[in-house]
This record gives sequence, C-alpha cells and structure tokens, in this order.
Amino acid sequence: MSIVKLTRRLAIAAALATTALASWAGTADARELRMGVITPPNHVWTKVANRIAENLPEATGGDLTLAVFPAGQLGVEQEMFQQLSSGLLDSGLMTVAITSLRAPSLQGWFTPYLFSDVRDAASAADSPAAQEMQDQLQQANLVGLGYTFAGQRHILMKDAPATGPADLAQKKIRIVPFPAMKTWWDAIGAVPTPVNLTEVYQGLQSGLLEGIDIDLDALVGLKFDEVAKGLTITNHMPFPAVLVVNAGTWSSLSPEQQEAFTTVSQEALAWGTEQQVEAETANLAALEGKVEIVRLENGAEIFAEANQAVRDSFAGDEIIQRFIADAEGQ
Repeated sequence: MSIVKLTRRLAIAAALATTALASWAGTADARELRMGVITPPNHVWTKVANRIAENLPEATGGDLTLAVFPAGQLGVEQEMFQQLSSGLLDSGLMTVAITSLRAPSLQGWFTPYLFSDVRDAASAADSPAAQEMQDQLQQANLVGLGYTFAGQRHILMKDAPATGPADLAQKKIRIVPFPAMKTWWDAIGAVPTPVNLTEVYQGLQSGLLEGIDIDLDALVGLKFDEVAKGLTITNHMPFPAVLVVNAGTWSSLSPEQQEAFTTVSQEALAWGTEQQVEAETANLAALEGKVEIVRLENGAEIFAEANQAVRDSFAGDEIIQRFIADAEGQ
C-alpha cells in the first residue's frame, strides 16, 4: 500500500474515531450517527444532509444526533460504501450512479432522454419500480430511504461547445464510472475517462480531459467554468442521489426512531429536490457571459444511436423495464 493511501485511510479512521468518542462523551441515552457525503459544502446534497442533522435531534427527543462528513472527507464513494457495508459508517447520501454498482436496477434512472427536467425526474421517485430499486439495496446490507436530485446532466468542453457526436469523437470525456454512462459515451464515439471529481479541475486545466459529463450545480460550485468554456445544454440524464443506512444500524433503532429518521429524511430529500429545481435556472444564469452556451433542443434525435445502446443494455432487467414504462406513461 502506498504512503498516500495509508495516510488517507488513517485520516479517515481518525475522523470516525473522533466522532465516536464525542458521542460516547455525551449523555448515556444520546446516540450520534455518522453520515458521509461526496459533495462540497455548498452543494444541494450536502445541504440536505445538514438539514437532516439539524432536525433529527428534535424529532427523536434528543435520542439521535447526526454528524455529517461532506466533500469526501471519508474517501471517495467506493471507500464510503466499504465503510457502510461494515457498519463503520451509519449512513450516506450517495450518487445513484455509484450505488447502482450494488443495486444494478438503479441504472434505470440514467435512461437517456427519459426525463425532460429535474421535476419530471423527481415525479418518478415514488413509482413502484423506483421503490423496487431501493429494495435491491438489501443485498448490499443497506436500507434505502428515498431519492433527491442534482441537476440534469450536460456536456462541458474545454474549448468549443459540442453540437453532436462528431464534435465528441475520440474526445476524453470525464464520466462517473458506472455501466450506463460508459455505454452512452462509448456509443457516441468518445473516450469515457473515469476521474475523481476532486481531480477534474486540474484534469481540464492540464488537458488530461477535453470535456466532462456534468450537472450545473457541480459545474458552478467547483468553478469548472474557469478552465472549460463550451457548455452544451443537453438534459440527457438526471442525476439522483439515494439516502442509504447500514442495515445493522437501522435494525438497532427503535421503531419510533426509525419513523422519526424516515420522516426527517424524506422532508429533507423533498426540500433538496425543490431547491434544485430553482437552482437550475440560477446556475445557468450564473454561467452567462462566462462560457459559450449552446442549447441542444433535439438531443434525443442527435444522440439516438447512443440512447438506444443504453436501452438495449437494460433489456434483461425487468425492474428497469417497468420503470421506463411507468415514466413514459406519465
């Protein structure tokens, strides 16, 4: 193991141990849970986690508190999932993208051009198939408590904005490393390149990356407009998060505590989605004059071949097929 990785793991262990000691130092009846988030403090998902932390003590009569670790303090999502599976971490607000590596049917959310905007995508969160997707998390020793949303996905290029597959051919595009997104970009003819979000700014600046698949919240919050100047508004996929709790932690809570945690969480998740609906307009306005913006109104047609490639990859998943049918029937 490298010194860098060892130092990182020691730092993560120290952070969790410090929180645990603080919890033990409290009253005998109080219990502090730990939640990890990959997003920076100003991102809507971190705000959702903080909202849960703010409201949980009152909802449980002081029995439960929540410590939030934002900005990947506990590692990348793959590392946080290891902590969640083992019980070292109690809860996480995780991207559905990486969570789908443990519950494959969650990839149905990334069916290209299935949803027109954030509100449209959020309307599918209560569908029976969306609930079945969460139930699949049980096989990973996790309990799913609901969804919230970042913005729709768009394409940001280092130089000129893309207007179709020809502008993206053989371009190194940063993706989140999960099958549906890789399938889409492969079919376009690009070179999908997994890079940690914290390394994207430098990757664009250095030329390691020529573009990224990104939502506007992350684009603005992480100031990618400083190093990339061509934005194509495609709305090609939503980008939800799912709130997960370690199954052992969940079963250790009383029925009353489970109900309170669920109620507080679902209120915060819904609040976060509404915040994101409003943020879509504000984020786009903040980028005006900073980047060249192209609005691709016929993206479903322009990327038809890639869109079909993703749908074909879902052909054997009955839950995803019901999810798509429900969404298209709305």
